Amino acid sequence: MTHAHITAWVIAFILFFVVLSLQKKHSPKAKMVAMVLRLFYLFIIATGGFLLHTLATIPPLYIVKTVVGIWVIGAMEMVMARTKKGKSTQIAWVQLLVAFLLALYLGLKLPLGFHVFS
Repeated sequence: MTHAHITAWVIAFILFFVVLSLQKKHSPKAKMVAMVLRLFYLFIIATGGFLLHTLATIPPLYIVKTVVGIWVIGAMEMVMARTKKGKSTQIAWVQLLVAFLLALYLGLKLPLGFHVFS
C-alpha cells in the first residue's frame, strides 16, 4: 500500500503543475484537470488512512505526519486558487514547500515505508 500512496502523491504533484500551467494560459481545461487532481487527493487520503489502519497502535509522529500531509493538500489548493485569481502566491508557495519537505522527511524517517533516514 505504501507504493500506491507514493504513486498517488507523485501523480497529484504532476497534475498540480499541469493545472498551474493551464491556469496561466487561461485554458478551460484547467477546471477539469483540477477536478481530477482533487480525486487524487482522495486517493492520497484513502491510502494514507489505510496505512495508518495497518498499525496496531498509532505513534504520535504518524498523527503529525497526517496533519502535515493534509496541510500539503491545503497549500496546493491555496496556490491554485490564488493563481486562478491572479493574486500573489509567494506565501502559499513557501507554505507548500515547508509542508511538503516536512511530510517527506517524516514519511521517510518513520518506520512504515522506506528507510532512507533511519
